[in-house]
Amino acid sequence: MLGPTMDAQQALADLTEISSQIQAAVVFDDKGKVAASTLGESPRADQLAHAASALLAAADAVKTGESALTQLEVATGEGSVFVVRQGKTVIAATTASNPTAGLVFYDLKSALRSLKPKPAAEKSPPPAKKPAAARKTATAAKKKTSARKPATRKKPDAS
Repeated sequence: MLGPTMDAQQALADLTEISSQIQAAVVFDDKGKVAASTLGESPRADQLAHAASALLAAADAVKTGESALTQLEVATGEGSVFVVRQGKTVIAATTASNPTAGLVFYDLKSALRSLKPKPAAEKSPPPAKKPAAARKTATAAKKKTSARKPATRKKPDAS
């Protein structure tokens, strides 16, 4: 799922640095296991992850359509809870009242993307080696070609 917790913790640190609207955030997996939190190792981190999972489950139960639910906002007079899911990784955050929802979702999705391990650069297979006989033939063909170069002709004098 996630790389080392340090990566998730760093993603949350970056998130709270760029988004002044986010008060608390937690990254967890689809089983509810917390990978990182702005709340530290406190029971509050587990509570937020559990509550966000319950919100996703409730929204999944009533959603229409076939596509998977990937984001959710629950707003109250006191504040909002945002949840974004990407595969088996989930990030949830709380804000004060009247946040800029689009910006919060953007920041949460960016934080989730930064958690994904970078794909290893695909190595192209080494070029196939020609059999020894083919190499000799190619070398011999080059020699013959260079030996057949026509001699430069002199132009006849126009006199």
